[in-house]
Amino acid sequence: MRTVSEAAPAAQPRPLSVGRTYAATRETVFLAWTRTDAVKRWFCPTGYSVPEAQVDARVGGAFALHMQSPEGESHWIRGRFVEVDAPARLVIDMEVTDAKGQALFGALTTAEFTEVAQGTRLDVEQRYTVHDPAFAWMPAGAGEGWAQTLDKLGREVMREAQAPTQRSVVHATFRLERQYAASPARVFRALTERDAKDRWFARSDGLTLLERSMDVRPGGREVAKGRWTSGMVSTFDALYFDVVPDTRLVYAYEMHLDTRKISVSLATIDLRASDGGTHLVMTEQGAFLDGYDDAGSRERGTQLLLDALGASLVD
Repeated sequence: MRTVSEAAPAAQPRPLSVGRTYAATRETVFLAWTRTDAVKRWFCPTGYSVPEAQVDARVGGAFALHMQSPEGESHWIRGRFVEVDAPARLVIDMEVTDAKGQALFGALTTAEFTEVAQGTRLDVEQRYTVHDPAFAWMPAGAGEGWAQTLDKLGREVMREAQAPTQRSVVHATFRLERQYAASPARVFRALTERDAKDRWFARSDGLTLLERSMDVRPGGREVAKGRWTSGMVSTFDALYFDVVPDTRLVYAYEMHLDTRKISVSLATIDLRASDGGTHLVMTEQGAFLDGYDDAGSRERGTQLLLDALGASLVD
């Protein structure tokens, strides 16, 4: 029989994995994790507040905040940045303590920021080490708290996207090419017919479609409007100018985040029979408006969409 001193240590909570997709650039979501003023607004569950914080986003820099419950109970998160790879990855080693500084549990937190066609996918993992068994319930119940916290992060990202700025416009042009093992007629159908296009366009985890329509003809419109789990609504609103079956599409489109117009673009898609399939060339000229920082995300997102288009053509 084991004595008390020989007893096996208490089982540690399982790692927690949570995620969200936000209609914003990686840079915007990353900055929300690395700016003190932003962290104070979102890094706590619903009803809690962060009256004090220190965020020094460099390896070895402090990540510390004072979290207060609705009843006035205080806890501190005292940690350090272990990895800082902007805007792709953060690793933070945290200790949660009570108001007297007694360590309750540790949480090694990894946040990864991945570009997706509709914005940024954030994945968070926490691995726990419980120091005081009386508080093992806190990491065990962290899932619901993180769900609320990431919802608050979504509102912070939306607030940043809607922040008033001076009037400005920044232009960007890109050209992308793909070779598909499908006929030009089939590729054209995937671009212009609702059922075929819905297999690869305006689809993402965390996006709920609110409005969807297609009328691909000169003078026709296409709309895809959806709400993200953060509450932000993104809208793609296109007008077609030139439609040559199996050969060419020319259209202009606006992008909105909630009521804010972030860009206006002119896009051309050329299709040519090549090597038993189709060679696609897409050229886009974009005007990004009033301080919206695209940072190349439109081009990278379009590359992902063209890859999804190709996958939809595989029987």
